[in-house]
Amino acid sequence: MTLTVLETGPLATIQDRGRTGQAALGVPRSGACDQRSYELANRLVGNRPGAAAVEVTFGGLVLLAGADVVVAVTGAPCPGVPLNAPATLRAGQVLRLGPPRSGLRTYIAVRGGVDVPPVLGSRSTDLLSGLGPAPLQPGDTLAVGDAHDPMPGVDLAPVPDPPAGEVVISVTPGPRRDWFTDAAWTSFTTQRYGVSSNSNRVGVRLEGTPLERARDGELASEGMTLGAIQIPPSGLPVVFLADHPVTGGYPVIAYVAAGSLPYCAQLRPGQSARFTC
Repeated sequence: MTLTVLETGPLATIQDRGRTGQAALGVPRSGACDQRSYELANRLVGNRPGAAAVEVTFGGLVLLAGADVVVAVTGAPCPGVPLNAPATLRAGQVLRLGPPRSGLRTYIAVRGGVDVPPVLGSRSTDLLSGLGPAPLQPGDTLAVGDAHDPMPGVDLAPVPDPPAGEVVISVTPGPRRDWFTDAAWTSFTTQRYGVSSNSNRVGVRLEGTPLERARDGELASEGMTLGAIQIPPSGLPVVFLADHPVTGGYPVIAYVAAGSLPYCAQLRPGQSARFTC
């Protein structure tokens, strides 16, 4: 069974859980930005954990089914497709994602998983390191793997859409909180930031009032993790997402709480965000 890519929209990549345990080798984790939506899509079609799916940024993906396949679409809700529910795509039928009404990233899981060769234990596309399959292009053919587990018997998962307005992100103080003044910390946890159009899978770049440092100088490179919030010389936060580097030399003022990571992955340019501790 195969799926043929007719159109991709701004960006469509293959993603799974990522390359865990490779940071000591300088290899980022990568994987689905919104792990919660990705995992739900796989569960809805009865895939085993870690099956590869398609991550679509701001809709626009068009797929042609070469045979009958069962798919599930989760994450940012796109018109023209059923959301959070398994659906059968018949041979010769086209699946077309319009621009989402809220959120940024949509996930398409196919029963059996997208079957591409793994690289260092993962089928994920890593845009920072260049590992894994290239971003999808029109004309690409995606092989579908064999289904192993039964369907879950769920008609619809009652999951709310990603927020369309201001998003409140829970954080905990980071290891370099003391590099910033108390006034800067107050500003960080009270001001409303705007999401920059320069954001990508590496990180969400925010626009607002720069934060004042309490210390000058530079840090030696330190290990970085998903959800770390770095403050570069601009004084404006960068929230690390799935393709973040494994090390960084700018101070980390805070970490995003695990429950707020999916909201960060769904922030779109122009949306507003606020941190709370």
